[in-house]
Amino acid sequence: MSKTDNVWVGFDLGGTKMLAAVYDENFKALGKAKQKTLGYQGQRAGLRRMIDVINEALADADVSTSHLAGIGVGCPGPINPKSGILIEAPNLGWENVPIADTLSETLGCPVVICNDVDAGVFAEYQFGAGRGSDCLIGIFPGTGIGAGAVIDGRLLHGSRLSCMELGHIPLYPETSGNGEGTTSLETECSRLKIASEASRAAYRGQAPKLLELCGTDLANITSGKLAKAIKGGDTAIEEIVKQAAILLGNGVATVVQLLAPDTIVLGGGLVEAMPKLYLENVRKSARRRVLGPYKDSFEVVAAQLEDDAGVRGAAAWAKRKIES
Repeated sequence: MSKTDNVWVGFDLGGTKMLAAVYDENFKALGKAKQKTLGYQGQRAGLRRMIDVINEALADADVSTSHLAGIGVGCPGPINPKSGILIEAPNLGWENVPIADTLSETLGCPVVICNDVDAGVFAEYQFGAGRGSDCLIGIFPGTGIGAGAVIDGRLLHGSRLSCMELGHIPLYPETSGNGEGTTSLETECSRLKIASEASRAAYRGQAPKLLELCGTDLANITSGKLAKAIKGGDTAIEEIVKQAAILLGNGVATVVQLLAPDTIVLGGGLVEAMPKLYLENVRKSARRRVLGPYKDSFEVVAAQLEDDAGVRGAAAWAKRKIES
């Protein structure tokens, strides 16, 4: 590329690492940089680290800040899309961080922030499994359950906050009067819940293959190990995963009847490790629970993009926002 061309930067502010990537106008990657987030306490130190990582990515791409057309940042928590403030990032201990203004003043270009899941969903809309969709919902079951929506080419946001907190939809009444004990999609069908149930099954002797592969320690029970246990004959583990997928299908049905999407993209380790088992049960469960006219109105498909989807999506969303 010519040194006079503009470039776009995508940034993923993760809980353990910060990743920046530089793209040309066609989103060809030109350079990238990554540093650990752990050990950098405090918001000021974190913002300085973000700027350092962006400068490293620009150096890797052999371009200067004068060529920056804009920066998109995916943030791990709710954001204010108008003010560019990260409202809260519990994993980092950050609150009310003026990310957009700080980066813009230092690096001299417009900055757009979004939730990190939204960034991944927008990447799937523009480059992956959601291309051509008028209304796309992305759902990523993992330790929690993240979701986002793109409608007519724009991320769905509230006026003051990012939205689509699908994992926190309550499922049953509270079990105490102080708000504690409420069950949600996240508490009942996240990967953490699946691992917990799988650990119990292994301990009880109902999942001998999983016990052989990783014991009963939750930290060792990954999506890949669950898939291997199912392949090795652990029907109890298959049933646990199946029930979690069916329950997530309830959440999908809710979203379908609220937004009438044409495409629902599912991503994350569970989907990658067990695409047939997981997607089929989510799809069947959702279709059983929606009203008649909605049953054949949507597709449930697997995400296509890899780990850099967040940075690419953040850059693409920034370009869309800034140019429009």
